[in-house]
Amino acid sequence: MKSEILSLLIVLCMGPISAHAGTVDSLLENYQSQGAGSFDAERGKQMWFDKHIQKDTGASVDCTTCHGLDLSKGGKHAKTGKPIDPLAPSANAERLTDAAKVEKWFKRNCKWTWGRECTPQEKGDLLSFLRTQ
Repeated sequence: MKSEILSLLIVLCMGPISAHAGTVDSLLENYQSQGAGSFDAERGKQMWFDKHIQKDTGASVDCTTCHGLDLSKGGKHAKTGKPIDPLAPSANAERLTDAAKVEKWFKRNCKWTWGRECTPQEKGDLLSFLRTQ
């Protein structure tokens, strides 16, 4: 009986991890089908910290502007002040588990930060970095 309960707890705890891994793997496959090459978490990390000047405000921004340096902690949107839940999948089991939400936020955040949509290569590199957090 104890081993059955332990097995059930392990399965329940692994569910979010499996959902995260499956969603990210599916997105990465999709990006490669769109012409992206191999993905690199280090390149994604560099993109995360790469500063850009916003056209409308002239402000220098990067991903940490809203998400902060520690992705296991919450952030705050620079323009609206709205709280942002931790982005690190290790701290927030809901992150990177819904492909539609990932795509939605890539579209908004890439446009806000870089002034354009991210390419499939950039998305894959960023996801490779984020999944390690």
